[in-house]
Amino acid sequence: MIAAMVFSPPVRVWLLPDAVLLAVLAAWGGIRYPHLPERIPKHIGVGGVDAWTDRSIGSAFVLVFVYAGVTVLMVGCAELVLRTTPRDELPPAKTAPFAASWATSSLLNRPASRASALRIARALLLLDTCVGVSFLAGCGMLWRATPDPGVPAWLFVAMTVPLVAGTALTIAAAVSDRKQ
Repeated sequence: MIAAMVFSPPVRVWLLPDAVLLAVLAAWGGIRYPHLPERIPKHIGVGGVDAWTDRSIGSAFVLVFVYAGVTVLMVGCAELVLRTTPRDELPPAKTAPFAASWATSSLLNRPASRASALRIARALLLLDTCVGVSFLAGCGMLWRATPDPGVPAWLFVAMTVPLVAGTALTIAAAVSDRKQ
């Protein structure tokens, strides 16, 4: 209901996977929390878990809280991109010196068109989904039932590949906008 009142239709549709991932992470963490050991991983390095902390809501749900914050930031950025007047809709530049205002300034990096703005907003929300998938793998390690310092080799790949893919798609959307 709140999303329907606040967000534009493209953001509402593309926000759905992020909302589902956030709900899944919160529910999974809520189910796992009572079964976690008294000490859980605080930092995972190359050689495995190299720092531990006492179990608390803050330490156990840190990835969920960070993902919620990243989601708010990405949704805000997507909304701003969609609400910015694209370059192809700007009025012609005034001929008088010093007449340009902030609205027509080249200092603001505007999307080339409405279609481009939509493509960039979708890419930002897809990047946020990729962050959530990456954090899903991290939560699987964080919420283990035993305090094992060993970390499987697939964890680095499972956390890195979604981030690289989402970043590459976002960069591709921005680069294609610059070509227009």
